Amino acid sequence: MKTLMGTVAVLSLMAGAAMADEVKIGVLFGFTGPLESITPSMAAGAELAMAEVSASGAFMGGSTIVPVRSDSTCVDASAATSSAERLVTAEGVAAIIGGDCSGVTGAVLQAVARPQGVGMISPSSTSPALTTAEDDGLFFRTAPSDARQGQIMSDILTARGVTSVALTYTNNDYGKGMADAFAAAFAAAGGSVTATVPHEDGKGDYSAEVATLASAGGDVLVVAGYVDQGGKGMIQSAVDSGAFSTFYLPDGMYGESLIEAIGEGLNGSYGSVPGTDSDGAAKFAELAAAAGFDASSSYAGESYDAAALMLLSMAAANSTKGADWTAKTMDIANAPGEPILPGELAKALELIAAGTDIDYVGATSVELIGGGESAGNFREFEIKDGKIETVGYR
Repeated sequence: MKTLMGTVAVLSLMAGAAMADEVKIGVLFGFTGPLESITPSMAAGAELAMAEVSASGAFMGGSTIVPVRSDSTCVDASAATSSAERLVTAEGVAAIIGGDCSGVTGAVLQAVARPQGVGMISPSSTSPALTTAEDDGLFFRTAPSDARQGQIMSDILTARGVTSVALTYTNNDYGKGMADAFAAAFAAAGGSVTATVPHEDGKGDYSAEVATLASAGGDVLVVAGYVDQGGKGMIQSAVDSGAFSTFYLPDGMYGESLIEAIGEGLNGSYGSVPGTDSDGAAKFAELAAAAGFDASSSYAGESYDAAALMLLSMAAANSTKGADWTAKTMDIANAPGEPILPGELAKALELIAAGTDIDYVGATSVELIGGGESAGNFREFEIKDGKIETVGYR
């Protein structure tokens, strides 16, 4: 009997060891391209959650999480698709955090994720078109749609007494979706968009586009572009020519690199970026500071939440298969349940193992609505004396 019991014990230990495996998660962001200055903090946020789950020892039999980075370029759908394919087929990732920019995310969803049955959570793809994209239930995002951000932009401008704006947008899914959402909301509030001019990234001269916008007039130039690319070029040209002195900066234009590039010409400009003043945001800021990155950088908190939500969903499903864990994501993200903040992922895993409901609140007050996207909270900021200052939340 003792021999049998000893054999059972050994087999049990072997089974536990077999379960303790590596789970690879793809981190598909634009490490090169028009958002490369904010990507490091996004990746750091996602990988912080992965490290926290690994350190708990409570994830799927003690399995550890291994992040695998790959470049989406943000704007090249073919390159992003190839990167995603490599992540799945060569690296063997179980799921993908990303993409980052809407166009490449949609391409990866259709060309790689759906055919391969791989789940994705994007922390920063905001195009309204993704709300109704065919996804087989495999796609979620912790970033709010630009349908929401467009309304926020209109609200902020209207509250500041702005009645007319000129509008430029980067000529892709992200820029067009945001421009359309904003223009509709601003018109409904009684505002006037004097001219709408798309711009291409990668140009050396934006004076023609700025001249067209300037001739139409407007109190503010709204720039729905990229902080390290055409959006920056449009603002620089407008400042150099004196065409506009105040700029509205939505999420893709938020970053210290823009202030470094433009300088005093940005003082008095303002904008919005997803964010909240919640307890979760404060806790995430502490964790990020300890890890050596900026919690206030665009979509850093959303990236932490994307990774945490993904891994907790896998734990709830006891599976890394896309169709299994994505079926748990809405329940994990929303009430009812024990609220879970950043730094409490080990606690969340214990509660899941005990069969207790959790409500993942995270760094950004996560609440997923129809289409698997964030309901959305926004931070209003203004640039004063060369520094970004928070002036409110919406």
